[in-house]
Amino acid sequence: MIERILVPTDFSPQAESALKVAAQVAKKNNAEIYLLHIIDLPDYSNDLVISGNSAPAPPAILFMQQTHLKYEEYKDKDYLEGITVKETVSFEGMQKGVSDTCTNNDIDLIIMGSNGASGVKELFIGSNSEKIVRFSKIPVLVIKNECDLFNIKNFVYASSFEEEDKLTLLAAYNFSKEIDATFNLVWINTSSKFRTTHYIEHKMNSLLSTLPIEDYTLNIYNDETIEKGIMNFANTIKAGIIGMGTHGRTGISHFVNGSISEDMVNHAKRPVITFRIPAN
Repeated sequence: MIERILVPTDFSPQAESALKVAAQVAKKNNAEIYLLHIIDLPDYSNDLVISGNSAPAPPAILFMQQTHLKYEEYKDKDYLEGITVKETVSFEGMQKGVSDTCTNNDIDLIIMGSNGASGVKELFIGSNSEKIVRFSKIPVLVIKNECDLFNIKNFVYASSFEEEDKLTLLAAYNFSKEIDATFNLVWINTSSKFRTTHYIEHKMNSLLSTLPIEDYTLNIYNDETIEKGIMNFANTIKAGIIGMGTHGRTGISHFVNGSISEDMVNHAKRPVITFRIPAN
């Protein structure tokens, strides 16, 4: 059940696209939306705020007033009608701001925007967005353009079907049910990490037999790289969203490693959702 959604915003068009998707999820689940804006103060003002000075520095007051006015403009949007929207700010940077807001408010899902440009550092709100995807302990849904989340027919989830993937795979399955999309599981087979069909099918079925998952498709797709394979398979079945698990600092899963999660967020034209694989 999704009860509280966090939307980091810099008030850009990409951030508003994410907010519109968050509104869709909120209306279906009767959830609250927490808007988070990071205020980047001059060094001397930031020191005063973080130090716990009883009176915020004048620049902090000015920036907070400006942010509040922008929040009020958002709250008047038709697509937010009937939704509880709470405004939050942070002076401590994107990663800590998101982490603290999630912890303090029991956030269930982060929805954020991306401009989809090449290079991780082109994600909206600077390179800190990469850190959100990499370090978040809760699911992160990255939106490129406005979309009808509940009109998506196919959800692709790439996995290596290791024992440690069970919880994230189940979370992804539950999300597919949330948006009423077909759950398409895929193993990307590459020449550098080639496995036989018999080996892959056995590994897939062995893991899935231990999970309460019923409606899904199992797929093996051959390609040059994991990233290309995921995107090409998604194109083949006209998937509306891509999902994967992430280890955080160490990359995603055993076969989807390195910076694949960040690359997918950047390069995929469709929404991407990541789920944190629990540490052993």
